[in-house]
Amino acid sequence: MKPESRQAVDAFFSAVDTEFNAFLKSRNAADYEQAAALILAAQAKGGRIHVTGIGKCSHVATYTASLLSSTGNPAYYLHGTEAVHGSCGQLTAGDVVIAISNSGETGELKATVLAVKNNGCKVVGVSGNPESWLARESDAFLFAGVRAEGGPLNRAPRNSVLAELLTLQALSVALQVEKDWDPVKYVRCHPGGKLGQLRENEK
Repeated sequence: MKPESRQAVDAFFSAVDTEFNAFLKSRNAADYEQAAALILAAQAKGGRIHVTGIGKCSHVATYTASLLSSTGNPAYYLHGTEAVHGSCGQLTAGDVVIAISNSGETGELKATVLAVKNNGCKVVGVSGNPESWLARESDAFLFAGVRAEGGPLNRAPRNSVLAELLTLQALSVALQVEKDWDPVKYVRCHPGGKLGQLRENEK
């Protein structure tokens, strides 16, 4: 490994340490309560959860939909660009769409969010910019911001992806508790692998 590469790795972990200390201090519990309440209210009326994003955020969206589904809150991935080419057909008025964008200004996501709202759905925005278009258009907003990505060019999503993942994992924890999701229910929908085995104290 080049000396420069080793220095870049060290710089990355230093940025992670700095950014996440700041990120964790910036979280607002009331925002999570508002997002969870919006979702729970929709579910009480038969509404469903969908998660969408563009680029790297689309990968965060697929993971989040899977995580929510396995912890008591069925969720569906909504393709960030296909949404305006017919995939909004998976939506029903009253559903909630979690929309993820670091900048909150991505053109493709703007079109999707407008289409989502036009189909009668609520939006939970997740972004690193609380002053962004997405934040303004959201019915509930979760801040997932960092100042530096940690890479040599400070462009490729690294720390921002981690912030988005932690933010949505926190939301999933709140929703899981609200659903009284216990080990038996978890194993029923996740029977495979080591996680799919009940521990002695859970039987």
